[in-house]
Amino acid sequence: MTITLPVFDQLEDSLWLTLCGRALDNRREDPLLRDELADEIVRTVDYDYGKLKTSPSSVIYIAHRALKLDEIARDFVTRHPDAIGLDLGAGLDSRATRIDVPPTVDWYDVDFPDVITARQQLVPARPHVHNLAADLAEPGWLDRIPADRPAVIVADGLLAFFPLAEWSAILNRIIEHFPSGEIAFNGYSTFAVKAAKVYPGAKAVRAIMRSEGFDDPHTPETWNPKLRLVREILLTREPEVERFPAGLRWANRLSARSESLSRRGNVVLHYRF
Repeated sequence: MTITLPVFDQLEDSLWLTLCGRALDNRREDPLLRDELADEIVRTVDYDYGKLKTSPSSVIYIAHRALKLDEIARDFVTRHPDAIGLDLGAGLDSRATRIDVPPTVDWYDVDFPDVITARQQLVPARPHVHNLAADLAEPGWLDRIPADRPAVIVADGLLAFFPLAEWSAILNRIIEHFPSGEIAFNGYSTFAVKAAKVYPGAKAVRAIMRSEGFDDPHTPETWNPKLRLVREILLTREPEVERFPAGLRWANRLSARSESLSRRGNVVLHYRF
């Protein structure tokens, strides 16, 4: 099958990094995420995946944080069967399929128009799962989404591409649009932002990373009085670490002893409003 995709700009092209990570995790003997669709897309689309410099540890970290975001979204739609779900900067992610969104939930995968065009070719349609073409930084895109139901919002890797002032503005518009909900995204500490400038696995995206990062998980609470931290998930302390390869497992166990060291690595932040 021949698939002709739009020509992505550098920001849009970043979707291949997380997609490739999820696909390579699926090929591991003990995958964390088991994202078979990501693997299928990578095998289907002719792309220079080698330039991504995806290390074995990066593969595991990408899959691990996606797993935690899945857990948060799945739990929310289970408790709120009438919910709205938003995946911001969804890329070619199939989260709605992985968490098996019930038909009573309306789920929106939001990304730039060219990415949505690619999704329509590569990600199978599901009832009540909608593709929404939008620039998140532009006001008005939320007008196309119902505003009278609780919402769960997830964003995988997206924070890195926005200055905090822009990211907080996006979150504020979302919070004011819905009556209540939960928001989860992976955090970037100030150390992580600096490290990305030299880490080979971040080479594909470092030029477009614009976040300053933040170290206190309560920082987003200062952006909107409705926002409250539910949990700072330090992934070094999560049970899946026991399934990591030996060297990576021991490194995470050592880091887990220190909150400050754990915050330098893989972190998912979960809030409610």
